[in-house]
Amino acid sequence: MNGGDKILSRIHSDCDETVRAIEQEAQAKGAALIAEAEKKAAEKDAELQAKTEKKLAQIKSATQSRAELEIKNALLKRRRLEIDKTIEALRDYLTGLSDSEYFEAIYRLAAKLGGKSGTICLNSRDLQRLPGDFSDRLRAAGLEAELSDKPESIGGGFILKSGGIDENMSFDALIADRRDALEDLINSQLFA
Repeated sequence: MNGGDKILSRIHSDCDETVRAIEQEAQAKGAALIAEAEKKAAEKDAELQAKTEKKLAQIKSATQSRAELEIKNALLKRRRLEIDKTIEALRDYLTGLSDSEYFEAIYRLAAKLGGKSGTICLNSRDLQRLPGDFSDRLRAAGLEAELSDKPESIGGGFILKSGGIDENMSFDALIADRRDALEDLINSQLFA
């Protein structure tokens, strides 16, 4: 090999070495870039995973709360229905009493108004089944009242008209006045 060939061989060899060094450096930089990108992707993935899990937990909690509220509302609705049915049954019971039991209840109500006087108004059914000693029993209960022959539109019980004041002792009014206490009693008996 002559001197020119040696120089050329040396240049070739130097070029190959430089190319290999550049190639190794590029591969190292590429590997570093890939490693950095993988690290950032893993961090982003973990961040997204955490956000997703947090959002999922919020959705689950909200769904559970809604479900619990729906259940409570359904139970309250059912409880309200049962209370209404029970109060209706109470009203039916009172109006369905035998004549003697029914008028005993009327006399007990009249006793609560003892010392008052006026006109006592009954419904048409009660006027038709009125016992013969009705006025005497009212007086014995402490209520001085004339009997109105005009029927009142009430389900049961009576209304005492005294001057400009009406004492509503109808079963519907009594139940309405005591509804909260009745509901408490029904709740304690049915839903305790």
